[in-house]
Amino acid sequence: DEVIGVVAAFGDKDVRGILLELEPVMNEIIVTANSSPRAMKLSDLEKVAIEIFGKDRVAAIETLAAAIDQAIKDAKRPLSDDSVGILITGSVITVGESRAIINGKYKK
Repeated sequence: DEVIGVVAAFGDKDVRGILLELEPVMNEIIVTANSSPRAMKLSDLEKVAIEIFGKDRVAAIETLAAAIDQAIKDAKRPLSDDSVGILITGSVITVGESRAIINGKYKK
């Protein structure tokens, strides 16, 4: 089973520490930004993620909505019985915005 992470964090948080904790449980990570002015700059977040996860496990996507779409696309395994989870984290703003995006786009 796999876990795909979608992460957008505030620049004033211990982002390195957060990513170090997440690395053992995430197979890949998609870094992005939320709408907060406190959000860490995407290029900075990507740089830290690559240092921790390695370049082959990191994708950087400009918007949270596009990052969620990519995670859902990456999670689909039509020829496999394996399950793939998506973990969205980084800040309460990221989680709240993600909930609104998912409810607006994917809720039936």
